[in-house]
Amino acid sequence: MTGQIILDPLVPWIVLWVIAGLAALGIIIALARRLSGWWLRALAAFALLVALANPSLQQEDRQPLSDIVIAVVDESASQRISDRADQSAAALANLEAEVAALGNTELRVVKLSDDPGDGGTLMMTALSEALAEEPQGRIAGIVLITDGRVHDIQVLPGLPAPLHALLTGRSTDWDRRLVVKNAPAFAILNEEFRLTLRIDDQGATPLGDGTVDLSIAIDGGDPMVFNVPTGQDLELPLTLPHGGMNIIQFTVPEVEGELTNRNNAAVIQINGVRDRLRVLLVSGEPHPGERTWRNLLKSDASVDLVHFTILRPPEKQDGVPVEELSLIAFPTRELFIEKINEFDLIIFDRYKRRGILPNEYLQNVANYVMGGGAVLIASGPEYASAESIYRSPLAAVLPGEPTARVVDQPFVPLLSDIGERHPVTEGLTDYAHNPPAEDGTPGWGRWFRLVDTVPPPEATTVMEGPDKRPLLVLNRIGEGRVALINSDHSWLWDRGYEGGGPQLELLRRLAHWLMQEPELEEESLSVEPTGQTMRIIRRTVSETTPDVTITGPDGTDTIVALPEVSPGRFELQWDAPEMGLYRLTDGKVETVIALGPSAPREFEQTISTDELLAPAVSSTAGGIVRIEDGEPDLRQVREGRPAAGRGWIGITPREAYRTADITVSPLLPAWAFLLLASFLVLAAWIREGRR
Repeated sequence: MTGQIILDPLVPWIVLWVIAGLAALGIIIALARRLSGWWLRALAAFALLVALANPSLQQEDRQPLSDIVIAVVDESASQRISDRADQSAAALANLEAEVAALGNTELRVVKLSDDPGDGGTLMMTALSEALAEEPQGRIAGIVLITDGRVHDIQVLPGLPAPLHALLTGRSTDWDRRLVVKNAPAFAILNEEFRLTLRIDDQGATPLGDGTVDLSIAIDGGDPMVFNVPTGQDLELPLTLPHGGMNIIQFTVPEVEGELTNRNNAAVIQINGVRDRLRVLLVSGEPHPGERTWRNLLKSDASVDLVHFTILRPPEKQDGVPVEELSLIAFPTRELFIEKINEFDLIIFDRYKRRGILPNEYLQNVANYVMGGGAVLIASGPEYASAESIYRSPLAAVLPGEPTARVVDQPFVPLLSDIGERHPVTEGLTDYAHNPPAEDGTPGWGRWFRLVDTVPPPEATTVMEGPDKRPLLVLNRIGEGRVALINSDHSWLWDRGYEGGGPQLELLRRLAHWLMQEPELEEESLSVEPTGQTMRIIRRTVSETTPDVTITGPDGTDTIVALPEVSPGRFELQWDAPEMGLYRLTDGKVETVIALGPSAPREFEQTISTDELLAPAVSSTAGGIVRIEDGEPDLRQVREGRPAAGRGWIGITPREAYRTADITVSPLLPAWAFLLLASFLVLAAWIREGRR
């Protein structure tokens, strides 16, 4: 119970001061006239002024409140390496015991986990939120249990009490880190570009020769190993092997004794783009579909098209003088011998043997395919004749042997069973302009001619004609790929006959498959990351697919089953538990993906340090203690005194209280003040009258 006198004037303060001034003037006059009762008059005036001030006695019933100590415990990813989690748990248990021993003190524990956006350890943000929830007048101390790697120190809040840091980690800790400094988002195929990476050793690094083995793997393939120095920037020349997304993984082996291998790898994704797509189109003779081929290829500004049409075969004898011919000579040797490997795709459009391309040149085309080239045959009736291109060295790579039969009848091209799942034709019916018929026939226009062929066993028929005869056949030969369209009527789709059809989409996919673009692979496993979520996509021509094993950054395996979303396409949305590098495999295909950076911000610097927190701690006279040196005692110190010493840290008692009740009562009743003033005035009058 405490009390104090308060004033609640019966008149405004200015009136009270005026009355006080008049009273003082009267007393001065009394002194000037040497009245013996002047001091009694002064006391009477004072009594009246006090009565007008209305003094009251205010009594408060106060209940003391406990002091609060806030402990922020760092449970981010860097605190889960080595034995730091055990150190944190032991330090927190000791702090809880010390606070309990003090009495009248409470401990508020705030546990800080990883930032979902790879922002690192946002300890100051967590501390600000904890301080906002507690009365500032009760906070006696703040303790941070952390490795000192704080990534938001710039938002340090105002601290009402001593700040202390208990550091995890050990003085003997060391770690190796691989960093890719610059990586382009895309690169030109077959053109060299350079990456800069660095391998740094941090902390108490053991003695070594200053070199390390660096493994480089592309798309999860066999790694290439190089011995490189540590502690310096390395310029690596690279060339992308294929178009589309290229996943390049850099890895250095884990060494016994280092803190973690989470920062020993880096994954970058570079989109391989072709500077110019070089296509050689050889038309055997003019026909309605020839212009369609040319228009399709010329519509893409990134395509360099070399197109030759054989209008005048050597055997033609019409007597036209050579000097009057306007056609240029067919540069066969230059195209099929000297520069054949510069082309990304070669198309033979209704070509037949006329002696223009000797067998030597056609054999060179076959070798081009075996070495990784791409050839597309758009056949017509000539493919079934004795002059067929199949009757040449190209037969070794072509995916269909003609039976010499040409089927001339209207038919709607259909997708084969495997074509429903093959990436070249999967979902192609969605591009039809007309709705499908009641029997499920696609809503695109008919064709009227098909060349009957017999595909080899290893070839894949993705489109069929009448009586399930092969219409579009694909095959892999050596390192290259070939495709055969057994009809010369695909141009009807481009002209819009009977609603047309998806010729442009079909040829685009076909060309990308021939040029081995990864997104058109029959058997592929890919991942599309979004934040901390990945969409796993498995493409296969099989009707089922095995479960996928996901290996996380910490080495744990998770097995998931992918549901089929469309023929040949299996997908799953999977929420990853943390950022980092993930490896996925189903036993047949595999891939790697990095959610966020392959080494999150938590693992950029893993050696514990007091440098970041030292300015904030010293500003409050707090202390920094390494847990490995022993757990500190907790003491109470007066405000303004040093709050840390050898083996101890201090908190400042706040002596906060809560007012439970307030009682206000007059100091004296009004009649008592009036009686006192009257008595003093009367006494002054009597004293002065006697004199």
